Amino acid sequence: MERKQPGRPLGRRLSRRALTAVSLLALTAAALTGCASGKAKGGDTGQATASAGGGSASGTKSNGKNSIYVIGGKPDDPFWSAIKRGGEDAAKLVSAGGGKVTFLGPQNYDNLGPDAAKLTLTALSQNPSAILVPDWVPENQDSAIKQAIAKGVKVFIYNSGGVDAAKKTGAIKYIGSDDYEAGKAGGAKFADEGAKNILCVNTVPGSANQEARCKGIKDGAESKGAKSKQLPLPSSNFGNPSAVTQAIKGALLNDSSIDALVTIGVQDADSAAAAIEQAKVGDKVKLGTFDLSQSQLDRIKNGKQLFAIDQQPYLQGFYAVSIANQYLSYGVLPPQNPLLTGPLLVTQDNVAAAISGTKAGVR
Repeated sequence: MERKQPGRPLGRRLSRRALTAVSLLALTAAALTGCASGKAKGGDTGQATASAGGGSASGTKSNGKNSIYVIGGKPDDPFWSAIKRGGEDAAKLVSAGGGKVTFLGPQNYDNLGPDAAKLTLTALSQNPSAILVPDWVPENQDSAIKQAIAKGVKVFIYNSGGVDAAKKTGAIKYIGSDDYEAGKAGGAKFADEGAKNILCVNTVPGSANQEARCKGIKDGAESKGAKSKQLPLPSSNFGNPSAVTQAIKGALLNDSSIDALVTIGVQDADSAAAAIEQAKVGDKVKLGTFDLSQSQLDRIKNGKQLFAIDQQPYLQGFYAVSIANQYLSYGVLPPQNPLLTGPLLVTQDNVAAAISGTKAGVR
């Protein structure tokens, strides 16, 4: 989490990026509708219907004047800035119809589950048409999500929780990556490149998506004969580069068998790179991370980082807001559940395209 600047302010007109994404969404919806009589990949049968979310399959007709609340991460978290940017581009379409999109997020990740539940209830108190929320910590959040659904609010789970969270809570759909499968891909890649003992650094322990990522790393590594363990750090360390660097450096110096590191987010990867350099193990320890930033891409390009796992956060924000808006207004709903935005492994083979996407603000 997926920490520098919040998303860019809205303009009056749709940007070229927004128009491109609109076209992509339309093409995706058309393709998915075309397979509605079959079984959607990775999910349920392809039926563009939903009985969850506190209403009928056709959604709630409101002439486009929809009030959509998006629960997200810290305002200074760069990963969430990318999600918000996508949501803001989609929000221009909502605004054009007289509706409004409101973004809410915690100030820190120290109490993530309870804080996300409170934000969901805050959104509910404003009588929204829809709430879009990651299901980070189900034991804290599910009650609030179910309360919203019971009140007739359309709820979409995105980014974290997967299709199981959507089904369990009664939400309409899951939009995002599969964190466990993303981890498996990373663990297998490490092993294929010769790593035997991988350390997964988790600065938000207890968060469902981060735990799934580290578990995926472990299972992917073990499928290729390697092993992995987790280094859980206090959530207060999240966004504290010095603390994370020292913790990782200590782990490397205490266990010389560690030959690969993976972090749950981009700033932690910068800290891990610093720790590898300070411990003087750069010739032995491979580095990977979840999510993208320019520093990660530069290291991959220069051969100093093995990979980054991209879940395409811009698309998560854009699709979540767009799909909620279209469902509320017209009953339009892509049949695929989950609607996946990743994972995609970025390596030296495809890093140039990823750098171009980052410069355009969509990766």
